Amino acid sequence: MDDHRVLICGATGGVGSALARRLAAEGVPVHLAARNQAKLAVLAAELGGAPSTVCDVLDAGAVSAAVAAASVGGGLAGLAFCVGSIVLKPFKRATAADFRQAFELNALAAALAVQAAEAPLRARNGAVVLFSTVAAGNGFPNHTVIAAAKGALEALTRSLAADLAPDVRVNCIAPSLTMTPLAQPLTANEAMAKAIAAMHPLPRLGQPDDLAATAAFLLGPSAGWITGQVIAVDGGRSRVRTKG
Repeated sequence: MDDHRVLICGATGGVGSALARRLAAEGVPVHLAARNQAKLAVLAAELGGAPSTVCDVLDAGAVSAAVAAASVGGGLAGLAFCVGSIVLKPFKRATAADFRQAFELNALAAALAVQAAEAPLRARNGAVVLFSTVAAGNGFPNHTVIAAAKGALEALTRSLAADLAPDVRVNCIAPSLTMTPLAQPLTANEAMAKAIAAMHPLPRLGQPDDLAATAAFLLGPSAGWITGQVIAVDGGRSRVRTKG
């Protein structure tokens, strides 16, 4: 990726910050974007003064401004959309607003971010990484709202890969439960966390760097012949059944 930057939307979240640290450690320039200005400033300082833009991904103008800022100088080599939500509730309690809000944040905002970044990404033969969930491809109770939104994101991944080929590669990572601040309502209870971990053939919960390592690979030249894929980083939960 030479000196071209990777724009990380949602950079202050568990996965976004892990990806920012990993890329910076590998010598890849990053541009950080997130809503929380204070957290953004702390992360930028930690990374030696990395450039950053305060950005709410639901604000198309703010996203365009972040893309423009990230593209100054060497150009834009990659876009990582590390933004999402976890909406868990019984289907009978799910509202139209729940479905709409989840779709707008997880799928629509991702689409508009890629649309804003298309021209600079094409100019540098860049790459896009999006984030889904293991629940989109597997039927889990109480996951209808988020599974619907992330299912749309996975379909978006394949369609974008077709639309942007051969100039831009687009891939998606589908994790199982990962130890991030977003997942804290599920992981804070030690008994619940252990029970969920035991459901995985590799019996632990994910760590942000598990996802960051895969994202860094997909953004880099070693993944130069990979596009349109939804890659499970889930401890085997989506494909492997354990004994007992």
